[in-house]
Amino acid sequence: MQDGLFAATPLMESLGQAVVATDLEGCVRYWNAEAERMYGWTAEEAIGRSAAELNQPSVSKGLCDEIFRTVRAGGQWSGGLSQRRKDGSSVSALVTDAGIFDADGRLAGVVSLSVGVGSALRPLLAHTSEAALILDSAGRVNHVSPAAARDFGWTEGSVGGEPLWELIHPDDRQDAVELYRDAVVSAGTGTAMECRVLQSDGSTCWVDLLLTNLLHDPAVRGVMCNLRDINERIHEAQQRSELIEQLQTALHSRVEIEQAKGMIAARTGLAVDKAFLVLRRFARDNNLKMHDLAHDIVTGEVPLPLRRPVRA
Repeated sequence: MQDGLFAATPLMESLGQAVVATDLEGCVRYWNAEAERMYGWTAEEAIGRSAAELNQPSVSKGLCDEIFRTVRAGGQWSGGLSQRRKDGSSVSALVTDAGIFDADGRLAGVVSLSVGVGSALRPLLAHTSEAALILDSAGRVNHVSPAAARDFGWTEGSVGGEPLWELIHPDDRQDAVELYRDAVVSAGTGTAMECRVLQSDGSTCWVDLLLTNLLHDPAVRGVMCNLRDINERIHEAQQRSELIEQLQTALHSRVEIEQAKGMIAARTGLAVDKAFLVLRRFARDNNLKMHDLAHDIVTGEVPLPLRRPVRA
């Protein structure tokens, strides 16, 4: 192998992206200053070591084969990958791989150019008020938007590499898993659900959660997860539901009181208004609630006419 193929050039140092070149065995042969900054390893530490050992990329064998076929054919592969820094933390990167060929046109190695996903998407995500995450093909968090950090207290350091469903309330978690499975088989189609997410302080927040499959978009290679706070809407809906329940209970009680009045009037021959006075007096004398007494009369638990206490 010709060492000159992996020689440093001013251009490779000035790209503003991490540049890593490996031979066909995956051994690092070149590691620029931006790679040092991005991954934490110095060039002296990295050169001669396995790139997989240094970065531990979350790349399946199938994806590795796809990348290798592409670069061997003279093409370029681009996509999002979750990689590791020297300190063990995760970094989400947009990676472009291309082949390095010798003078005879034979593949001699691979050069990778990487930029942090945050850096690439920040101009887009920083200007939206809606919280967003980018997930990899396994549902793990690759990027946290500024709005998601603000709304839920999440950071790439705290949730990076975690599956999306670990951020979901346990009662909603299985639905989130199934939603993600639906999303990854529906390229470009948004699938949504209402659920509770776990904020950094341990509290929960209701959100509209929308997943959009961008796994085949070479600029993202991930699933976009948009989250919109709907706590206020859920709270208002709960209040309406409670009010309706209270009204239904009151109406039901009123109906039973009217039925009890009618039954007393029919049994005693009293006018309906007089029957109501009998009902109210009996309830008061026996420390009963009107609606409970009426219910017991209607269901036959209290015999008519009202002559004795119904409860000891």
